[in-house]
Amino acid sequence: MVLSQNSSTQHAIPFVGVLFVAVFKLPKMTKQEMWKLIRRQRLCRIAFKGDEYPYMAPFQYVVLDGTLYFHFTDYGTKMKLIENDKRVCVEIEEYREDLSEYSFIVLRGTLKVVTDPQERAKALQKLAEEGEQKLSPNFLPAHGFKKEDGWNSLTPKNTSLVAIKLENITQEIGLKSP
Repeated sequence: MVLSQNSSTQHAIPFVGVLFVAVFKLPKMTKQEMWKLIRRQRLCRIAFKGDEYPYMAPFQYVVLDGTLYFHFTDYGTKMKLIENDKRVCVEIEEYREDLSEYSFIVLRGTLKVVTDPQERAKALQKLAEEGEQKLSPNFLPAHGFKKEDGWNSLTPKNTSLVAIKLENITQEIGLKSP
C-alpha cells in the first residue's frame, strides 16, 4: 500500500506486500517572507568549506541595500577559509521554543571582502548600531572585544576589522512550518 498526498489528505494506494509512505514537504517561503525573516533576525550561521570538515560559525549580520554584511577580524580561521574558497552557505532561522512554528533560510553564495572605505565604514557602523540597540554587551567577545569596551569598539577606525558581504547568491531556500 502506498500513501499519496492530495491537498491535506493522505490516501493509501495498494502495492503488493509493501507499504510506502509519501514524504510531506515543508511549504516554501515566498521571497517577501524570506526578506521579512532576514530583516527580523540579527544572527546567522555561515558554513565554510574546511580542510577536512565543514566549518560553521555564528555571525551578526546587517542588511544594507538588499545585501547581507558581516564583520571578521583580519586574522584567524575564517579569513583563511575564505582565502581558500569563498563559497559559503548562510543559514538564518526563526522558531518558537516548542517548534509549533518555524522557518529557515539557506543562501548559497560567495563572500567578498569590502575594499571600498565608505562601504566598509557604513557596514561596520550599522553592525555597531544594531548591536548596541538589540544585543547584549555579552556578545562583544564573539566579535573579539571585551564587553566592558562597549559596542563603540566595533568602529571603522579599527583597522583589524574586515567588512564582508554576501554576493553571487546561486540558491535561496526558504522553508516554513505547515
